[in-house]
Amino acid sequence: MEYVTAAVPPPRPESPAARSSRRSLAVALLSGALGSAVTLLATRQRWSEGTATVAGGPFSLTARGSDVTGVPAALAIVGLAALVAVFAVRRAGRLAVSALLALSGAGIMAAALIGAGDSSALDEQAARATGDTSAAVASFSHTAWPYAAAVGGALILLAGLLALRHGRRWPAMSGRYERDGSPRPRRTARPADPERPEEMWKALDRGEDPTGMDPA
Repeated sequence: MEYVTAAVPPPRPESPAARSSRRSLAVALLSGALGSAVTLLATRQRWSEGTATVAGGPFSLTARGSDVTGVPAALAIVGLAALVAVFAVRRAGRLAVSALLALSGAGIMAAALIGAGDSSALDEQAARATGDTSAAVASFSHTAWPYAAAVGGALILLAGLLALRHGRRWPAMSGRYERDGSPRPRRTARPADPERPEEMWKALDRGEDPTGMDPA
């Protein structure tokens, strides 16, 4: 007894463009999410430290990243929102959101690097501690956390550049969730069933015979 087997065609090889698009999408998602997390974490850490002279003795002062500048944390949230919005828009909208994502990363890098040498937050603490508004912190130094925030900004910038370069080939949210400008079709009311009890009572209230019989 002979068996006839149908030939199964081999799977079509993935094109280089599709592989490049899929790879860039994965790298952008990972870079953007990781960059935002690193930036938000870095802004909560100690960025700078120094001393002030209080009552004839040194007094240690420290400042967190959020005390120095609030720009990196704010731009990290903007960048994360832009990363999600890339998949909700198409064409020109995707290009604009991708540019916003890249600019967020660049802004984080600039603010973090400037904040590494900013002693204004410690100077304010020194003025409060000494009661002298002109007091300044002494032996100022900074930690590595401002540079960690800059690295987070660089990752977000990379995600934005990848979105600008390859975003037009990335998938978007399903079109069924999008509304166009066409009016929705109006629902037509179903005709009332005269045999239903409530319809018969309505007919009696109007002085009609619900049975449809002519009076003798």
